[in-house]
Parts: sequence; structure tokens; C-alpha cells
Amino acid sequence: MATDSKKLQQESDDLYERYGRPLEAEHRGKFVVISREGKTVVGMNLIEVAEEAVAAFGPGGFLFKIGEKSVWKFR
Repeated sequence: MATDSKKLQQESDDLYERYGRPLEAEHRGKFVVISREGKTVVGMNLIEVAEEAVAAFGPGGFLFKIGEKSVWKFR
């Protein structure tokens, strides 16, 4: 189980570095959902961003607060 957790952490770190970090200058403090394919949804309201992302590209995305080290994965 620890291996799965480490893989998930690595995947989220990689996605944020590639797709989230470039958003920091313009969107710091907002929320972003990043799909495994790199699709993003950005906004100020956590729930609205999550709902919009699920509607746009289905469950399984990673939710970050841009510029801060916090992440959630939803199914």
C-alpha cells in the first residue's frame, strides 16, 4: 500500500510541476484540477472547480491550490 501512495504522490508532483506551476504567476491562490492527460480547470471556488472538472473530463483528477503544497485526488 505504501508503494501505491508513493506512486500517487509522485504522479501528483509531476502533474503539478508540468501543468500547475506555470499557472502560479497569474492564478496564485486559486484552485486547479489537473487530469492525468494535462487538462486543467482553474477557479476561485474549490467545489465549483471540482464539479466543472468532473463534468469536463470525468473523475480521477488531482486538485491543487495554486502556489501552495496541498493536493486532493477525487474519484
